[in-house]
Amino acid sequence: MFTLLELQDWLARLGAKPQHARRVYRAMLNVAAWPTLTDEKFPKKLREAIPEIRTKVESVLRIVHQDDATENEAAKLLFALQDGQTIESVLLPREGVCVSSQVGCAVGCVFCMTGKGGLIRQLDALEIIAQVAYARQVRPDTRKVAFMGMGEPSHNLRAVMTAIEFLGAYGDFPHKNLVLSTVGDQRVFDMLETSTVKPALAVSLHSTIDEKRRQLLPKAGRLSVDSLVEQAESYARATGYPTQYQWTLIDGLNDGDDELERIKHYLAGKYAMMNFIPVNVVEGSPYQRPPIERCAAMARFLHQNHIVAKLRHSAAQEVQGGCGQLRARKLQEK
Repeated sequence: MFTLLELQDWLARLGAKPQHARRVYRAMLNVAAWPTLTDEKFPKKLREAIPEIRTKVESVLRIVHQDDATENEAAKLLFALQDGQTIESVLLPREGVCVSSQVGCAVGCVFCMTGKGGLIRQLDALEIIAQVAYARQVRPDTRKVAFMGMGEPSHNLRAVMTAIEFLGAYGDFPHKNLVLSTVGDQRVFDMLETSTVKPALAVSLHSTIDEKRRQLLPKAGRLSVDSLVEQAESYARATGYPTQYQWTLIDGLNDGDDELERIKHYLAGKYAMMNFIPVNVVEGSPYQRPPIERCAAMARFLHQNHIVAKLRHSAAQEVQGGCGQLRARKLQEK
């Protein structure tokens, strides 16, 4: 498996100085041209190796499936990695891409297809970056990266933060457009304090009741909702980016008035917004979406209480690719 560290070591052995490596990295992300054989600003050994470097970088993942979609529509991507494992990404409307950080996931969210098979392996930072690079090839105006695909970023935090810092440094991505999603882990907050790139933070909440949240997200970590919201608020104030809370709406489970009152208690006056997303319906799953009228009423209640709330239409559900569904279907076909 070709890794980011191996690429960095290779460039150093070829005599690349920081400005030379920067040009290679920006070329990988489709924001600069690759150095040519005649460009004498670069060491001769580096120029001669560029075709091989490109081949190695582009072999990190291979597209297996891509939905037909216009620039304004979501498109599901299925990639094969060098060891034959597969991961998913989603090209999002409005200049975004949602990327995976793991093959599988260990959190075991009860409503998520990815977690059904557990964690298979971590992705290297280069495998994460390569998903963004492919998105930039398909849609050159891609300016936002959401780390909300397969896997829990906090469980592969070093690789995820390396990818975030790489994209922020070389990809012309505004820091607020790099959105780190997490179920909540103390390690995330500790590492964000020292990161040179400050991504926006998205927190997968799904319930404000600790016991119920542990049932929905069995291995989400030990942080209580109190501590999670307090630390997310501190980070939001420090960076100037509101915390984006994610809430998968499940009929009869977390769509009650008791949850709404507790959301109001936690988020009133906070620099935050709530994204309600009706659950992705998976064949054989007992979890269903609440009536759309109820979903809209929940968002309206928070608005009336001066809390920014949005009812999101899941782009992944639109392409039948949410929560590992596309990967699972392809594995079933095999």
